[in-house]
Amino acid sequence: MPLSDIAIRNAKPGTKPVKLHDDGGLFLLLNPTGSRWWRIKYRIEGKEKLLSLGTYPEVSLKDAREKRDLVRKQMTAGIDPGEHRKAVKSSKVIGAANAFEVIGREWFSKFAATWVKGHSDKIIRRLERDIFPWLGKRPINDITAPELLKAMRRIEERGAIETAHRAMQNCSQIFRYAIATGRALRDPTADLRGAIPPSKGKHHASITNPKEIGALLRAIKGYEGSLITKCGLQSNRPTLPPMNVN
Repeated sequence: MPLSDIAIRNAKPGTKPVKLHDDGGLFLLLNPTGSRWWRIKYRIEGKEKLLSLGTYPEVSLKDAREKRDLVRKQMTAGIDPGEHRKAVKSSKVIGAANAFEVIGREWFSKFAATWVKGHSDKIIRRLERDIFPWLGKRPINDITAPELLKAMRRIEERGAIETAHRAMQNCSQIFRYAIATGRALRDPTADLRGAIPPSKGKHHASITNPKEIGALLRAIKGYEGSLITKCGLQSNRPTLPPMNVN
């Protein structure tokens, strides 16, 4: 049965916390101290989570229901309300839920657990140093390809071409996440293909020492992994240099 203001006002604290349930996962937690906290229980990606919606009477029953409806809309769009709130708090953007930095941090929070720490640290540092200061406050759906290129040019001008390419890739991932969650219509990085010069690849020196080549050939011969990999290694194996016969 849904809550009413009268039922909330008449509820008395006991020796243990009591939950006064409303609809849609919303409930009021009445603590023994007399404090009354709005909570909503929700499930996303198979995990059950709780989110605080403020205290009563500062947040009225009507206000709590409006917040509950917003949470449910976010879930329908594939957004984790808890992660979104963390992203808003972590960013320096005030009152802009669809700002690039907010969504970027939300994307990072969602996927960082699947990366090794060193990789995730590099990504967030790259975003905080090279992207968020210039694009963070902009509504993500309003960012244009020229704006994005201007940010990439700043990285390129200091000679960090590889970093510019990686930053572009991260921005594309954020845009695609925003599209999937209904907060952007397209990924402008697609318009910038070829706009940044290719990074110079690093070439590894060839093995010329006959003893080292012999060790490599023995390692290839003794490889016990997949047949496809073994065939590839054998087709590209080095050959010993011709012996100098006088």
